[in-house]
Amino acid sequence: MYVLGIALAILMALIFRRTLFRGKPAPFVLELPRYQVPTVKSTLLHMWERGKWFLIRAGTIIFAVVIVIWFLSGHPWAATEGGEIIEASYVAGLGHFIEPIFAPFGWDWIAGVAIIFGFLAKEVVVATYGMLLGTGEEAVGDALVSMGVFTPLTGFAFMAFVLIYIPCVATIGAIWRETNSVKWPLFTMAYLTALAFIVSGLIIGIGHLLGFA
Repeated sequence: MYVLGIALAILMALIFRRTLFRGKPAPFVLELPRYQVPTVKSTLLHMWERGKWFLIRAGTIIFAVVIVIWFLSGHPWAATEGGEIIEASYVAGLGHFIEPIFAPFGWDWIAGVAIIFGFLAKEVVVATYGMLLGTGEEAVGDALVSMGVFTPLTGFAFMAFVLIYIPCVATIGAIWRETNSVKWPLFTMAYLTALAFIVSGLIIGIGHLLGFA
């Protein structure tokens, strides 16, 4: 995933350099900090800042989305997690509505729901599977294997899709603030979603040609 992300970033930068951003590049000056061995205090402060931000995300955005998914998966007919009755829930209705979009990749309706809610925060993709499969997040991997939700090929394509598609809403908001324009956030959402479909489709297509299931 890291190699794929880096390769796509370089490739898209080269493509945009020759299409959207042609011309003489503007000078860019960046003052670098003085390099030195980190101190215990600075390391702890950095760890605290990163940890605090994750706890804020986990305690607000991720927690709120999981509550919404739980509500939608249990209504309107008292659907239960991991049971057949969940097929009658609101979240299943949403999933089945968008399922044809992802069916060519071999993904079920839960994958579509996870992708939709993952727009709010990518971590929610795993939380969605945990909620709808009736298991904890730490056991999602085992549940996906035991239930045969993905083959190695479709699972890899799904991971690539989640890596590439629309960044989380916080990133879109940052792009909006930095560019002071709606055009660039919309462009980012559109081209990354299209790229995710293309890359995932290539993974599935090439995988089938090579004999993978």
